[in-house]
Amino acid sequence: MSEDRVFPWDKADLASGFDVTVPASARVWNYWLGGKDHYPADRQAGDACTRLFPGMAGLARSCRYFTARLVRFLAAEPGIRQFLDIGAGLPCQANIHQIAGAAAPGCRVVYADNDPMVMAYARALLTASPPASTDHFHADLNDPGALLDKARAALDFRQPVAMLLMQVLGHIGDPRNGDQTALAVVDQIKDALPAGSYLVISEIADTDPALNAALHEYRQTGAAPYHARRPGQIARFLDGLQPAHPGIVPIWQWRPDPSPFTAPPVPVWGGAATKT
Repeated sequence: MSEDRVFPWDKADLASGFDVTVPASARVWNYWLGGKDHYPADRQAGDACTRLFPGMAGLARSCRYFTARLVRFLAAEPGIRQFLDIGAGLPCQANIHQIAGAAAPGCRVVYADNDPMVMAYARALLTASPPASTDHFHADLNDPGALLDKARAALDFRQPVAMLLMQVLGHIGDPRNGDQTALAVVDQIKDALPAGSYLVISEIADTDPALNAALHEYRQTGAAPYHARRPGQIARFLDGLQPAHPGIVPIWQWRPDPSPFTAPPVPVWGGAATKT
């Protein structure tokens, strides 16, 4: 869906229903991607990060391209036809339901998020997509049991499902304290997935001092904190699953599209792994 799409409301109308004085990660991310669905507090937080890590917009775009490559791979090679995007964020160009639908007809994509503005936009998506192909529900990854109950109602868990956790686990728990909270959440998701399903993750790594400083600055804005992890901590989320080639790697190295240009390296790691 293009950022120039027309919804049945003006963006300004949404401000009356949400607190736009505190930065929200979905809107800040939308700002970095060049979207239109953000407010002064989001832009100020985004700019504060960019001053410390000038490559933030490029990092956001690289994450988006990585998601597109993963969805195309899952729809084409293992033949996944059901996708659940947890922490979906605001719509932008080349949304998951569009990528999956183009790769393989008959895909069903469900979006989940705990941000009410994201859910408002998700409802608008349904007016432009076949009802059988796209759905959404409000859920919080901090309550995986309730999230999975809604997922089972929206998708057929007798068949494989691709569960996408893209730059969302940084909001769960704190890797400096053993990371048990996030590991427990992901373990519950892995246990619930039917055989043949894929868990897909990407997370910011703590390998760039400038980006670490930017994330520290972001936490000072009042927005929901995001914690970077060591690459080994990111890979640990897929323990017990079979990684697809080339494994859990920097995202710019994961099955890059043919191009005469080398993809810019970014401190984000990710990959996909299947439950056998």
